[in-house]
Amino acid sequence: MKFRLLAGASSSLLLLTTLLTACSSGSGSDGSADGSGGASELTVWLMRDSVSAAFQKEFTQAFTRAHPGIDLKIQIQEWDGIGQKVTAALASNDAPDVIEVGNTQVAQYAQSGGLADLTGKKADLGGDTWLKGLAEPGAWEGRQYGIPYYAANRVVVYRKDLFRQAGVDPAAIRTRQQWLAATRKLNKGDQQGIYLTGQTWYALAGFIWDEGGDLAVQEGGKWKGALDTPEALAGMRFYKELQALGKGPKDADEANPPQAEVMAAGKVAQIISVPGGANVIAEHNPQLKDQLGFFPIPGKTAGKPGAVFTGGSDLVIPAASRHQDAAYTFVKELTGDTWQKKLALAMSYVPNKTSLASAVASDPGAAAMAVGAAEGRATPNTPGWAAVEAENPVKDYMTAALTGGDLAQEARKASAEITRAMNSAS
Repeated sequence: MKFRLLAGASSSLLLLTTLLTACSSGSGSDGSADGSGGASELTVWLMRDSVSAAFQKEFTQAFTRAHPGIDLKIQIQEWDGIGQKVTAALASNDAPDVIEVGNTQVAQYAQSGGLADLTGKKADLGGDTWLKGLAEPGAWEGRQYGIPYYAANRVVVYRKDLFRQAGVDPAAIRTRQQWLAATRKLNKGDQQGIYLTGQTWYALAGFIWDEGGDLAVQEGGKWKGALDTPEALAGMRFYKELQALGKGPKDADEANPPQAEVMAAGKVAQIISVPGGANVIAEHNPQLKDQLGFFPIPGKTAGKPGAVFTGGSDLVIPAASRHQDAAYTFVKELTGDTWQKKLALAMSYVPNKTSLASAVASDPGAAAMAVGAAEGRATPNTPGWAAVEAENPVKDYMTAALTGGDLAQEARKASAEITRAMNSAS
């Protein structure tokens, strides 16, 4: 899932049993030789904004010193059109050696047979503490193909001054009911307690997960939409209650208009956004730069934060890579604790392991993300989910539910559309 959270991003902003035997016949045990006495040229595709130029330079220099037999070539790719480019590369005999892919894209690439099976390397890579929202979509049919790289998820971005004026302490908001009560106090006159559009479906997914429901479930080998279950309906009812405490349009998503710009222009106390949205707000209204704070999306109980959709990336090794051992060396380095900590601080990302959450303690936005990331989830792990997102009956359902439609009836209708889309694509 492409999910950016950098300072300059807009609010529409917002991964062997053994390594496969595609290693070049002359490579050494660490992939350091190409059989001709020279270094292995390792080609890596990383996505735009996943690393800064300074981080890339520092990592490349350190990696080259540690592994002089590997000639590392990092190529930065654009998100637009990357799906077709990766699909073509995996089907060719000249694939790059490592590719960064959106965490929810791994299943479709694994289904094609184009990825190396890294299941046997999970323990070596610290897989016991990987974030679920990266690790689970990085697996396909019980095998691990994607290695968690970094994560990002939504938090509550709030106005410190408006909270203070309303006598609301954000640190005291630990449950969804406390959140509702605080938002009601903030929703006065021309001031919106929260700006939440009618089609912010990733937020809805979190509320549904909190209730024990899901967007779709697998039954008898087939996928079935699950918005009409009692749990999913409870999540939608909470969404409806929260959305009413503001003036967000019921027939649009958070990008139309960009919600960060709305918060910058008007009296909006809160939005649900990645922390990078605060930078966009400050760009449009510099007076708010020091008035923006963050807290994790509250859960049903005080002891557990709300479930959130985990965006971010995994690293995969194409089966066609000619330097499998060197590719694994690269993946192990970049996803290891040392460089994960550096990446998190440099880019305000959440590290790939729950054990590294303290690495971002000094960054308020990333720290709030890290709390939520512990309860991170991903969309249904199947190639068919792409067809659902392309049509997105979830958005249509939300608008219908918020504009007077019968909740149960609209949920059944949307679930049937999800079922059709997922199975027609499989």
